[in-house]
Amino acid sequence: MQPDISPVITERLMLTMQGAYMLDWHGIHGIDHWRRVRENGLRIARQNGADQVVVELFAYLHDIKRRNDGHDPRHGQRAAEWIVRLDEGVLPLDSEALYLLTYACRHHTQGLTDADITVQTCWDADRLDLGRVGIIPKTERLCTDVARRPEILTWAIHRSQAPRQR
Repeated sequence: MQPDISPVITERLMLTMQGAYMLDWHGIHGIDHWRRVRENGLRIARQNGADQVVVELFAYLHDIKRRNDGHDPRHGQRAAEWIVRLDEGVLPLDSEALYLLTYACRHHTQGLTDADITVQTCWDADRLDLGRVGIIPKTERLCTDVARRPEILTWAIHRSQAPRQR
């Protein structure tokens, strides 16, 4: 697996996340999921021009305020609210990128497909990791042409169903 510290996922942000995440760090919505969503998103973004910084931050922050691993319909809204309250300097974003990140987090569980290409990439990155809970993503529920490609879909499904490594 890739290291968690990057120019975007800084040590400061990682420590902030560790203090905010209430569930099992290695549970189905934890760090292993975030790493796969990051890799999914960056792979798509490199091909469709989405904002890679927003995509990477979404990967690590979209589930940060979950209260449980089951039905929690407001977790995306809570994540977006938490993001805008972070101290300046924790997230390297201008106002437009912050808007895209919070929009993507707020709406990531609503099944939407129409949005800015960066938001679509975020949503696809998350949906491509559904195999971890036994759900195969449906191409009609994916937003981007890149995510619908058979080779991307097969690659992501295989990774999402691989045994977890700690």
